[in-house]
Amino acid sequence: MAEHLASIFGTEKDKVHCSFYHKIGSCRHGDRCSRRHVKPTYSQTILVSNMYKNPSLKPDCRLNDDEIQKGFEDFYEDMFLELAKYGEIEELKICDNVGDHLLGNVYVKFRLEDDAQKAVDSLNNRYYAGLPIWAELSPVTDFREACCRQYDSGECNRGGYCNFMHIRKPARSLVRDLFDGQDLTIREMRRVERERRRQRDTQQYSHSHRTPSPPPPPPQSGSRTPSPARSPRDRRTKSPDRL
Repeated sequence: MAEHLASIFGTEKDKVHCSFYHKIGSCRHGDRCSRRHVKPTYSQTILVSNMYKNPSLKPDCRLNDDEIQKGFEDFYEDMFLELAKYGEIEELKICDNVGDHLLGNVYVKFRLEDDAQKAVDSLNNRYYAGLPIWAELSPVTDFREACCRQYDSGECNRGGYCNFMHIRKPARSLVRDLFDGQDLTIREMRRVERERRRQRDTQQYSHSHRTPSPPPPPPQSGSRTPSPARSPRDRRTKSPDRL
């Protein structure tokens, strides 16, 4: 029985846990959902809700597609550089859905779970565009299961209200440059750390193998110990008698 429950956990066959929350870390029903949303206590992935503000959704938007894409790529670069301060990033995904539960969501998968937790703790004390940031650990581990396959092929008929992720993609050259820069930074940090460790080990080895200085020789028998030097003021000299 336990093996059966584990095999259907988070799937459509699971009548207890919400499959949408398990796959995409968000559910259109929110707290009103009839199924359980099991929030992870540790994860490599974090969700930053409603971060990206697509200007095309504003009725008075006059930007063309190229200008909107340029603004999105600036946002993507800013997010990558800021989030990379917490640890090595493996994936960064930004939703282009218009449903409230996916609108502007940013998903970041770190290499280490500790870095993801550190990012959540820090981001929840910060603001963006004058609004507080809401970040949490996400159960998403495989974005292939979370993304809409029809959208990637241009065939999704649900539009922006689809319950699966519609990922907005930046230019490949930008993504390549950001991840290449991250790799160079990590390699340089590791080189510096190795150099510091080598210097520390060298200092410890030198200290442990330092030859002690010999003790001073004992005084010879019969020799007189010189008296300490006296200041000229301490010397008593007789002045000649006056007539």
